[in-house]
Amino acid sequence: MESYLEACDLWDLVEANPEDPPLAHMRNNRDERKRRYKAKTCIHSAVSETIFTKIMTCETAKQAWDFLKQEYQGNVRTKQMQVLNLRREFEMQKIKETETVNDYKDKLMMIANKFRMLVEEFSDRRIVEKILVTLPERFESKISSLEESRDMSTITLAELVNALQAQEQRRAYKKEKMVEGAFQGGSKEKKQWSKKIYKKGESSINEGNKGKHSPCPHCKKTSHPQKKCWFRPDIQCRACKQMGHMERVCKNKQQEGHQAQAAEQQQDDQLLLYLVFQVTVRVIIGS
Repeated sequence: MESYLEACDLWDLVEANPEDPPLAHMRNNRDERKRRYKAKTCIHSAVSETIFTKIMTCETAKQAWDFLKQEYQGNVRTKQMQVLNLRREFEMQKIKETETVNDYKDKLMMIANKFRMLVEEFSDRRIVEKILVTLPERFESKISSLEESRDMSTITLAELVNALQAQEQRRAYKKEKMVEGAFQGGSKEKKQWSKKIYKKGESSINEGNKGKHSPCPHCKKTSHPQKKCWFRPDIQCRACKQMGHMERVCKNKQQEGHQAQAAEQQQDDQLLLYLVFQVTVRVIIGS
């Protein structure tokens, strides 16, 4: 408000309240009255309706200003008590786990500006030191990095806040990726679990169906109808060309498979013996 009145060349009326010029200088008198009313109007327009009702009876801008100064700034003793309360409030501030660095900085700046309004010197360096000593453990690695790469006695408030905000953004990005991965993994596990439940239900149904058929005349089992029996006399095996069973239960095919596997294993053993013999001969010749 003081800066605004000075910009309008009206602060001298609030600060000193000069006397009216002599009536002989009618023009100067008229101009001075306009300036006084203009200064009082500026103060009226700058306050709220509640405060306006307190200063509406003040005749001059200086009277209105003195009332506001006494009401909200108080005397020297009141100002000292306000300074002590603000200093205590500043010292008790700590950053919360859910609070961002920028929000914490704004809270400290608000207290610092109240100090400055009471004509108390309050440098940004005190805010920097306050942030450094009250940061939680999640910023410990960043502080150590800054101490190694920067002179902490010259780092500005803006530089410190920007560095801490960058770490906050990286941590938030990693956390978001971890949540997405956990969500995708949970969806995959849910699908697998659904498949297991489906298969379990299907097997339960199949087990429930066992024993509901009459005994098969071919294999004497009750787990399938007669037309789906693997040992029907009217079917021919595609492996051995014999009648009376299907390929999947063909004993000859299984024997052939075992024989083929044994023959293949024998060939591998013979090849291994041949390679060992060749290596042995080369070693003897070389020595």
